[in-house]
Amino acid sequence: MNAIRPSAVPLVTVDPYFSVWSFADRLTDDHTRHWTGQRHGMVGLIRIDGSVFRFAGQVEPNAERYYPELPAMEQTGLRVTALSTFYTFEASGVRLDLRFASPLLLHDLDVLSRPASYLVLEAQSTDGRDHDVQIYFDVTGEWCVDRPQQRVLGERSDIGDLVSLKLGHEIQEPLNRSGDDHRIDWGYFYLNAEQDGGTTALLGTAALRKAFARGETLRAEDLSAAPRVVRDDQPVAALAFDCGSVNGEGTRRRIVFAYDDVYAMEYFGDRLEAYWKRGGMDARAMIEAAFAEHDALIERCDAFDRQLSEEASGSGGERYAELLALGYRQAIAAHKLVADAEGKLLFLSKECYSNGCLATVDVSYPSIPLFLLYAPELVEGMIRPIVKYARSGDWPFDFAPHDIGQYPLGSGQVYGENKLEYQMPVEESGNMLVMAASTCLAGGDREYILAQTDLWEAWVRYLIEYGLDPENQLCTDDFAGHLARNANLSVKAVMGIASFSILKRLQGDETEAQRYMDIARDMADKWSELADDGDHTKLAFGQDGTWSLKYNLIWDTLYGTGLFDPDMIRREVSWYKSKRNAYGTPLDSRADYTKSDWLVWAASLADDNADFSELVAPIGEMLSKTQDRVPFSDWTDTVTARQIGFQHRSVLGGLFMKLLKERGTMRFEPSRSTQAFSER
Repeated sequence: MNAIRPSAVPLVTVDPYFSVWSFADRLTDDHTRHWTGQRHGMVGLIRIDGSVFRFAGQVEPNAERYYPELPAMEQTGLRVTALSTFYTFEASGVRLDLRFASPLLLHDLDVLSRPASYLVLEAQSTDGRDHDVQIYFDVTGEWCVDRPQQRVLGERSDIGDLVSLKLGHEIQEPLNRSGDDHRIDWGYFYLNAEQDGGTTALLGTAALRKAFARGETLRAEDLSAAPRVVRDDQPVAALAFDCGSVNGEGTRRRIVFAYDDVYAMEYFGDRLEAYWKRGGMDARAMIEAAFAEHDALIERCDAFDRQLSEEASGSGGERYAELLALGYRQAIAAHKLVADAEGKLLFLSKECYSNGCLATVDVSYPSIPLFLLYAPELVEGMIRPIVKYARSGDWPFDFAPHDIGQYPLGSGQVYGENKLEYQMPVEESGNMLVMAASTCLAGGDREYILAQTDLWEAWVRYLIEYGLDPENQLCTDDFAGHLARNANLSVKAVMGIASFSILKRLQGDETEAQRYMDIARDMADKWSELADDGDHTKLAFGQDGTWSLKYNLIWDTLYGTGLFDPDMIRREVSWYKSKRNAYGTPLDSRADYTKSDWLVWAASLADDNADFSELVAPIGEMLSKTQDRVPFSDWTDTVTARQIGFQHRSVLGGLFMKLLKERGTMRFEPSRSTQAFSER
């Protein structure tokens, strides 16, 4: 059992379209839902010695029409790890264990990209008696439409010793539109199981649930010819397992959820398939592979869960380890992994519940600690689309873009309609330079990164000219509005220039590397004077009595560049502790809200683990107490624990910053001591 109550529980988490959660404490308390909150229903029923109980979802799909719901099994356990969610239920002498697992193994991109997620059900007698057990499970047509008034078709097929139930929208128009609060209505959903004498697979309507509850024969319907309206007809893909007599040894059944989106992304005129298809694999082969590799993959998932839990606990404590487990699948599932027309990796994020932007730079930047730790090539896959767009001739500015479109259509920036006043010049240029340098230091493809030096140099020139004392412009925290002389943004510029120095040194150009590091050091010294406000630093230069989380300082610590005074950083950490509310330290002095990713970055500045834990523990309290039952929101109120906005965003990869710091893989120079700083 987790100490932190998840605000929502991950069940099937693959990509921004194929992501289904429970928004309740108990799996039987509500319908399961897409991360946007739209119902994506599943129902699980179990008959024990003739008595029927629910273990997932709700039988009656229409809330306005009365139906006495079947009694729920008692949920006796819920545990969430990085890669799996475990439920335990009990009723009438039988324990039912559920494991939802999405094998998002960052060391294995083929498996990571594969749109297959598992549900394993195990029933076991707990009272020493044998029990007659049957299990029913279905998934609704809601999983393959954007709106419930749309219609679906379905068909059953056999794949060797597997049975596969297929559902899809009646009109197949891949990549027909973009959006944020938006679900896929192209491609095909597959519900799959192993065939044996006790397995029944059939397509029909939600009436199958009531037939099972009444002990009636389950009768399939033909969904292949006449399309069914999802809201009205409630089409489902259903599996029934006759487990026979269940004793203390128990019995196990495996289900695979799969989704073939046919085309995953439009990318500067090219329609791209998902990464898993690049060698010619089709849905049938993908489903077969998912079953064939199940046991081995589950072992690998368990090994990773143990490794992450042990390392994170050692780094930041058990509560920190739980936060990483709760954020891991979400951070990955907010991306789509594809290869471009030349076969190069693209790891494209969706800016979930913000504006749906595609490959947003200031969403990628906070997410990278997770990917630098385990798969730096994925950070390269975030950099590549921005580089392509910036070089396309369609980008008119001498600083880095914000995005390349709106998910899943990438043909150029949409944020702010490309008006200059809505750009984030210092923000995105600094972000891209930090991402480039950190990717190289983490083991990414230096040849590709260094081949873009002319672009990096153009952006670093912008930072040198405008970065120390930024004009009135947006930063990544754009919800707070424009701000002139933003001290945290100025730190971003300094670390962007330092990152370019690192790139030049990796090229072997020591003279230029030293020149740029000297520029960064001079800017840092000036920053220290401008930002000083006694026992803390200012939100903006010239604004006495203000403050903000200086999360961008963490790269000075990670690189070991020693550009900023360690004593100042220690004072900052003390200040953040003094400003802590019940559910976190606010982002700055203007409001009570915070960002969980930035708070962990700021806490990671601490030398003392106790200080880190004191700053980070309120995030877990927020999740446990918030009334907003949505996938992990990164923008929340530190007084009420309420969600301000955002959910299911990739920025939770930023929670891994403390772990990245402990690994020490970003260190490029021997740390400059306090004495060395004072000598300047």
